[in-house]
Amino acid sequence: MTNATIPGAFIAGLISFLSPCVLPLVPGYVSLVSGAGVEELKSPQAQLMRRVMVNSVGFILGFSIVFIALGAAATELGQVLGEYKHTLARVAGVIIIIFGLHLTGIFKIKALYTDARLHSVKGSSTPLGAFVIGFAFAFGWTPCLGPILTAILALASEQDTLVKGILLLGVYSLGLAVPFLITSLLMERFLKFYSRFRSHMHALEVASGGLLIALGILLVIGRFTLISSWLSFLNRFAL
Repeated sequence: MTNATIPGAFIAGLISFLSPCVLPLVPGYVSLVSGAGVEELKSPQAQLMRRVMVNSVGFILGFSIVFIALGAAATELGQVLGEYKHTLARVAGVIIIIFGLHLTGIFKIKALYTDARLHSVKGSSTPLGAFVIGFAFAFGWTPCLGPILTAILALASEQDTLVKGILLLGVYSLGLAVPFLITSLLMERFLKFYSRFRSHMHALEVASGGLLIALGILLVIGRFTLISSWLSFLNRFAL
């Protein structure tokens, strides 16, 4: 695992949170797992705050388990097919480039617009119910988060131990979890932030697509470690 991989996975989680299939619906998710309305969440009482925080943690654990399991599976597959590792890295690079082109808008993959967020799932005011909702929603998010999630899973398949693959997806999940938890506790501020940020969402998608294309190219040519070298250079320069 390179020095760039861990912070890169966390940033990927943050970008996933800011994606059009997650960010606009965050107030609804918080309302769903807390059993409280959005207006009520703007100025919650202490008891409601505790319930929101505990249930949000349950929701986070639910989707984290799904993503971590996917990371473990990707790492196991990568180890089983170890002798084809370089070929698989190039194939993964090509797939990531295609997803990057999708995000930039050069062409669109219709399957990634599939709305599978399980709108029929009912709300819950218990931590266990929130956990189940988070577990279920992770599968609904997967098509829309496909480009970024696929890139992280490709990196997980490159890891030489199962622990590293699990850690990678754990950090990715943390990147999704931290802003979600902050939003749960500061709903009114989040709504103000979203009203200003939504006009920049397309620009974020294009920038994310560009980063994925660059990552895919490095994987295809077998030079992904250049990222680590670049970061090391920046660290020396800063010192």
